[in-house]
Amino acid sequence: MHHPSLQSPPSDLIGGRFVPIPGDAVRSINPARPDHTPWAGSPVVGHVDAAVRAARAALRSGPWATSTMDDRFALLKAYADLSRQRARALAEIICDETGKAWWEAMAEAGAIADKVAITLDPAERMGLSRVAGIDLELSATRRGVARFRPHGVMAVVGPFNFPAHLANGHIVPALAMGNAVVFKPSDKTPGVGQFLAELFHDAGFPAGVVNLVQGGADVAGRLVAHEDIDGVLFTGSWPVGRRILEANLDRPGRIIALELGGSNPAVVMPDADLRQAVIECVRAGFATTGQRCTCTRRVIVHESIAERFIQAMARCAEALALGDPRGLGDAGAPPEQRAPVFMGPIIRAGARDESLGFQSAIARAGGHVVLEARAMEHPSRGYYITPGLVRVPRFSLAQDAGRDAGCDVENFGPVLRVSTCRGLDDALDQANATRYGLAASIFTRDAAASERFLRECRAGCVNVNTGTAGASSKLPFGGLGQSGNHRPAGSFSLDYCAYPVASMIETGPTAAPSPGMRFDEAWL
Repeated sequence: MHHPSLQSPPSDLIGGRFVPIPGDAVRSINPARPDHTPWAGSPVVGHVDAAVRAARAALRSGPWATSTMDDRFALLKAYADLSRQRARALAEIICDETGKAWWEAMAEAGAIADKVAITLDPAERMGLSRVAGIDLELSATRRGVARFRPHGVMAVVGPFNFPAHLANGHIVPALAMGNAVVFKPSDKTPGVGQFLAELFHDAGFPAGVVNLVQGGADVAGRLVAHEDIDGVLFTGSWPVGRRILEANLDRPGRIIALELGGSNPAVVMPDADLRQAVIECVRAGFATTGQRCTCTRRVIVHESIAERFIQAMARCAEALALGDPRGLGDAGAPPEQRAPVFMGPIIRAGARDESLGFQSAIARAGGHVVLEARAMEHPSRGYYITPGLVRVPRFSLAQDAGRDAGCDVENFGPVLRVSTCRGLDDALDQANATRYGLAASIFTRDAAASERFLRECRAGCVNVNTGTAGASSKLPFGGLGQSGNHRPAGSFSLDYCAYPVASMIETGPTAAPSPGMRFDEAWL
């Protein structure tokens, strides 16, 4: 199976050579047309060892071993230029493997080059400024220097929901700092992973600097626990992140950067711009068919405006355009000439079943279904699901233990829960009723309330009058608790791709015996 966006048949990339892996042990499925297989191959677990060896060899010898920052930046700029030229082809395979709306697939394809530009931006307070090194005078004859070194071989394990953008967000800074990479894409989006590997290969990166290994949990497990890697950069769920940590308990020196899920709250106060709040809560709740780690999962609205706000949210969600990711209208027309949809299908039939089951569990536990999420019939038999909105009494961890509809369950789909609050204290209590801590929002015109929320809400990304979903790559991106391990990506991604080495350099004969120490020149 060979998607037209790809230059090679399904393959791994090892030591600069694409190695075909024929078969169909792993197949990606087009969620909009499940009878269409964009990519199929049979991964080889042993290729992990070969890829790690190739990466290690690139670090020890060859042009990468002696590359300067200017050399690496030139290659990354060539990669960015190539990604712009092939953006439409990348969007095609993103759309086919994820089912996300065409406009969103195009935006993700465009973000590849943007990440390079932001990573290489030398402006003060951008990421590069923090890893530029230190050189200062300690005394008349002594300098203090700190240089940043690459960790070595970095394993990058990517997700399916943003298969190009989020993997690229780890790989680009790793390469900028001089690491070599072994990349394993999601087994739901292997074609997008191969497309990225082809871009790096065609941009001229030396053999072994970027390697690709396809596969499922067996390949990922082999890679993240491999004896000869130096770091794991992972985006995905908390349960998988936990397994990565467990696999590396005896390797405290190995860098582990985790971007995980969220149970993200949005608080709406009575003085909010309600139009703004409705639009943003619905957008953030159902963007990418609810398959973003930053999607709003819980809305907490003040009781004085709850009835009209919840009804407005339901009507706005019900009006979202759903259907073919390439748009509604003439199927033969290019996507740009068709009416855009907001939501395409969810990634798999099982994911749709989980979301519908989650909604049912909330209802059994006492929730009131305001807008019912349903499996949507479609001629293509795609995995379409309509948005759901369920009202619950309150979000509280105290009542959460062992419940399949507890307030801290992250359902990766378009089912949004809403509760009411009595005031800001109550809203903060409910917002912080989570073991996660990725994103949160408040909608209010009160500057004091905003400042208090920014100060007291426990999350790594806290917004005011804009939704939880979406982030700027010019800012750090990461969470607390089960959302991450204090290794934020975004503009801080360079930080976890290198480590500082401090040096004191003495140029004068200043060595003096310490108290209790004696030295006689005659000894020399």
